[in-house]
Amino acid sequence: MKTLEELKRFYDTTLSQELVHLEIKRKAIIRKAITIFIVSLVVLGLICWRVNPACFVIPIIISLIAWGLANNFLSRDYVKEFKADVIQKIVRFVDENLQYSPNNCIPESTYALSQIFKVHVDRYHGDDLFTGKFGVTKIQFSEVHSEYKTHDKNGTHWHTIFKGLFFVGEFNKDFAGTTVVLPDFAENLFGKFGQVLQSLNSSMGQLIKLEDPEFEKLFAVYGSDQVEARYILSTSLMKRIVDFKKKTNKQIYLSFVGSLVFVAVRYGKNLFEPRLFQTLLDFEPVRQYFEDIELAVGIVDDLNLNTRIWSKQ
Repeated sequence: MKTLEELKRFYDTTLSQELVHLEIKRKAIIRKAITIFIVSLVVLGLICWRVNPACFVIPIIISLIAWGLANNFLSRDYVKEFKADVIQKIVRFVDENLQYSPNNCIPESTYALSQIFKVHVDRYHGDDLFTGKFGVTKIQFSEVHSEYKTHDKNGTHWHTIFKGLFFVGEFNKDFAGTTVVLPDFAENLFGKFGQVLQSLNSSMGQLIKLEDPEFEKLFAVYGSDQVEARYILSTSLMKRIVDFKKKTNKQIYLSFVGSLVFVAVRYGKNLFEPRLFQTLLDFEPVRQYFEDIELAVGIVDDLNLNTRIWSKQ
């Protein structure tokens, strides 16, 4: 694993010149978008003033919409260039074995195979697919956003099921059943009564009770086979999952299906995207991109996936 000191040297010697070039483009996009906003506001404002001075809010709303559309349109090439030149270089810095495909993501079929999120998906998309092999473990991860829709008299409403980093890696044994590890919201909110609520969640399978108090406070485990679930979630693996939860300080979900382990880390932001209104000439955004990649790659070590204690079928 690379250190922050190594990243800073890489930033100073390799990335800085590319970032200066992109910073010029970023400022030019902002200037164009501001110009579009001002021109549309003035023109629409004059029209409304002549027609009906009381409708002064309409030009502001339309101009803000034009501002947003202009930002999105003008930023497309900038985002592509940023990912090709900056994120790609950070990926190679992290590990030469890691491949990056900015326009691809974990397939929806793989997401469904995890059985972590049981809600029917009406819209699924993502980007920034990373693939590689670390030691003897093949991995892939990407940003994923899944949604379902509801309808009422006001129209169609979209609701997020999951948005964040979705990781798939080879586990060190094949399993016949499915084991799912979810954040334990019920017990955190309702204490012992929460355990009753957990047991009623039959759609996830049997509730698996384990003997690690700290793990039990953070997670609820469901599975198709009590014995197999306890075999997978050894004392050492439960401790590793708890440590990973503390390290990320985010909601995390895991499942073990066949010979694969799935890890979903919920984020409230878009990953690996340039922020139009934040300067690129700052080490902090680069550090964040690096740490998000390292967090995903580090799952191999965090969960000890390279250890081959058992022979796989």
